[in-house]
Amino acid sequence: MTKKYDALIIGGGHNGLVCAFFLARAGLKVRVLERRAIIGGACVTEEFHPGFRNSTASYTVSLLRPQVIADMKLHDRGFRIIERTISNFFPFPDTYLKLGGGTARTQAEFARFSQKDADTFPAYEEALERVAEVLRDLSLKTPPNAGGGIPALLSAAAQGRKLAGMSVDAQADVLDMFTKSARDFLDGWYEDDHVKTAFAFDAVVGNYAGVSTPGSAYVLLHHVFGEVNGKKGAWGHSVGGMGAITKAMAEACVEHGVEISLEAPVAHVLVDGGKAVGVKLESGEEIAADIIAANVGPALLYRQLIAGSDLKPDFKRRIDNFKTGSGTFRMNVALSELPDFTVLPGKEKAEHHTAGIIIAPGMDYMDQAYDDARAFGWSKAPIVEMKLPSTVDDSLAPEGLHVASLFCQQFAPELPDGRSWDDAREAAADHIIDCVTQHAPNFKASIIARQIHSPLDLERKFGLIGGDIFHGKMGLDQLWAARPVLGHGDYRSPIAGLYMCGSGTHPGGGVTGAPGHNAAHEILKDRTLLGRLFRKRAAA
Repeated sequence: MTKKYDALIIGGGHNGLVCAFFLARAGLKVRVLERRAIIGGACVTEEFHPGFRNSTASYTVSLLRPQVIADMKLHDRGFRIIERTISNFFPFPDTYLKLGGGTARTQAEFARFSQKDADTFPAYEEALERVAEVLRDLSLKTPPNAGGGIPALLSAAAQGRKLAGMSVDAQADVLDMFTKSARDFLDGWYEDDHVKTAFAFDAVVGNYAGVSTPGSAYVLLHHVFGEVNGKKGAWGHSVGGMGAITKAMAEACVEHGVEISLEAPVAHVLVDGGKAVGVKLESGEEIAADIIAANVGPALLYRQLIAGSDLKPDFKRRIDNFKTGSGTFRMNVALSELPDFTVLPGKEKAEHHTAGIIIAPGMDYMDQAYDDARAFGWSKAPIVEMKLPSTVDDSLAPEGLHVASLFCQQFAPELPDGRSWDDAREAAADHIIDCVTQHAPNFKASIIARQIHSPLDLERKFGLIGGDIFHGKMGLDQLWAARPVLGHGDYRSPIAGLYMCGSGTHPGGGVTGAPGHNAAHEILKDRTLLGRLFRKRAAA
């Protein structure tokens, strides 16, 4: 082996960088190994057409934990978020709905459709915030590990204390959010379909499911536990694109001595005597380390980078059944002008152009999109969120021109009848553009260039198996202590010295930094005398 490090990080995505930072800050010699020629994983800004730059995968920010921002001093390194004036704009066939801008303004908007729903909104907002606060509290805590004995019991008791102290009504809301479909949950609060749609959309973001699928209410919740500039539940734009976040993170890492290697794809994790001892790169180079932290998803790690013979049969069976596939199709588009919506005309920049523009006109529409994808491979009428970041950040496009992010659901991770996404990606992209054009007639003609990421493209380019933006489905059976599987929810793999620090661990997907933060703290805990004694006893 050519070199020896204290720790190697497989993958230079944001969680890998966060993990590397905390390890290096503690004095470890750390090296990050990134397959691509750019740092950041799926949290990057790239030029996709001459003069046009965009966040090519992850495209908006809210979930990044404030503690991670503070510890890495990201604001000192140029990280800045522009808040949305309103959260989302929903065009319907004959009307529209604007969500956000404060409680009073949202109530006034809802009153156009239902006074009852407008009156209900403050109580709903309060209930959702109570549950979201539980997630915020848990996000930077390691889940109690099943089979972990007394320490796990104590950890479970400590983490459950906040939940136990909630009122019965609040606990009922928690149960509803974790078990119900988004439709059933929202039916319990609202009467108007326009209003329900405004909230239900979050339940299908990165979720290959319908709003009537049991458990989809949790995904709705997952998207509201973030904050922007201290404002809970808010979303915003990272100036310079999402790559500005990982650029600042990389600077923090290098400042603490982290070595970052680009175009250094890992072929295998080297295991000797049941312990991870290093990695072998695709170039053939072997690098030794006492600690390997994998920022890639569990499906990629255990199915491609670890020999099956190095895994116990029971664990291999369970991890082989780990579910991936978010039903996501991602596009970046260069535009000559802003979309001119039939229900809210105008090509000049307006408030709705700076929001998330959601084409998902109705609860039934979103369910049908999922049903179509299961039957035919993709939705006949897809769900599309369009962001126009150049309306608030002129560094992304030439003057007077714009870029758009199109985040689209539902598109099967694998097409039926053995077809490949390589043969269908262009047709699917045309279909998405036609769908947007039905709401903004000038859209298709305004396109200068486009970049396509089918589920297969997302897998090849970013290592997202099945195109899963969350590194694994966010169902109840793959959350908290069961993420990725029970017995290994504490960031430790079944192989000594090998840890997981990506979104396939708690608290799950999105640009949070939490898995990287938590994994680093568990690694450092294992290096203490008490930690070594405990791990030795657990292995006996």
